[in-house]
Amino acid sequence: MFASSVFVVVFVVCLANGKEVYKQPEQIHLAYGADPSEMVVTWVTQQLTKSVVEYGHNDLNSNRTGRAENFTDGGSEKRYFFIHRVVLQGLKPGTKYIYHVGSPNDGWSALYFFKAMLSGTDWSPSFAVFGDMGNVNGQSISRLQEESQRGHFDAIIHVGDFAYDMDTDNARFGDAFMNQIQPIAAYLPYMTCVGNHEQAYNFSNYKNRFTMPGGDMQGMFYSVNIGPVHLVAFSSEFYYFVQYGWTQIIEQYRWLERDLAEANRPENRAVRPWIITMCHRPLYCSNSNDPEHCPNLENIIRVGIPLQHAFGIEDLLYKYGVDVHFQAHEHSYERMWPVYNLTVCNGSKAEPYRNPRAPVHIVTGSAGCQEGVDPFDPIPHPWSAFHSDDYGYTRMKVFNSTHLYMEQVSDDKAGKVIDSFTIVKDRHGPDSFNCHEKSQQ
Repeated sequence: MFASSVFVVVFVVCLANGKEVYKQPEQIHLAYGADPSEMVVTWVTQQLTKSVVEYGHNDLNSNRTGRAENFTDGGSEKRYFFIHRVVLQGLKPGTKYIYHVGSPNDGWSALYFFKAMLSGTDWSPSFAVFGDMGNVNGQSISRLQEESQRGHFDAIIHVGDFAYDMDTDNARFGDAFMNQIQPIAAYLPYMTCVGNHEQAYNFSNYKNRFTMPGGDMQGMFYSVNIGPVHLVAFSSEFYYFVQYGWTQIIEQYRWLERDLAEANRPENRAVRPWIITMCHRPLYCSNSNDPEHCPNLENIIRVGIPLQHAFGIEDLLYKYGVDVHFQAHEHSYERMWPVYNLTVCNGSKAEPYRNPRAPVHIVTGSAGCQEGVDPFDPIPHPWSAFHSDDYGYTRMKVFNSTHLYMEQVSDDKAGKVIDSFTIVKDRHGPDSFNCHEKSQQ
């Protein structure tokens, strides 16, 4: 009799509630903070809970609290959920930490781990770099999950276009994708830049789901120092989605010039010689199905606003001696010769990437999405050194102040490396480039 009464009470309570309770943390991901001793943890709950991270070297003997924000998607359902952010501070360089997220009253995530950034600049960071990875046909996800958990990388660089799209089905595609990358991003800093597929509702899903350091504080443009690398992310989309305002182009350009100028101060470039930039759309490419960018010699992101040629990105990268510029958008991989103003400026005929006289552009947008891969022109442009439409991603290792190595992994070929090269630079900075002399002849 007593057991039956308990059952009736519980059953009535459940019916009265009328809605499932789901406060379990999901979509957990990391990012570097504003300081090398910081790590930012971001996650989602479908209902409001406290924002707590418990962490430590061998056990969960430390904790930090943060904040939760109600995010409402712009779709027809006006669906909302809660995004939590906690900044872990005072981490010991190179130390491995275990952690979980959640709250004492509403439940915890599984246990994860990460390694705090090493101190200084005398170490060799490794990265996975890719763009255009979707929830459907995300060909590279499983291989990236395995490599990440095996400790092959220090950080992930995702060069725009997520989920395809994060706002689809009232942002449920975004939820599904963020859970797909959790086995990567819960273990490694997942550093991002924005792409065209994030544009819905003024990029609101991108701005709210990710937590990047500094810049505009919304992840549209920012920079971070990782060992000997100064990594800069900015938005190519400001130039195309002007319905959200023209001033964003000017504000970003001014910020970018200030940031690159600061990175080029002699005392900064001496200890952090590699400047690597990224935006989603390519300045150079050889795909046959993208007339807006590849054959277009007036590519707006490269040369700037039409007629005026104002706020063009290529001149800025060249002026401040940017070593490597990553792009995606094309669902393929393409390595360029060192190039500036449509002019190839190799270091030498025998060793094109030894002391290159212009930035090196890489397009890596073949991680996999439902749109498939993009074909190439049968006769590529002169600046194209190698291209492939295999699904895959790029690995990059910065060995020291003079050597940077890259290779392209083919998912189609079971992880085979289909391209590799090394940039060797005896000196960095604007004075190492003289391609402008050749391009003016």
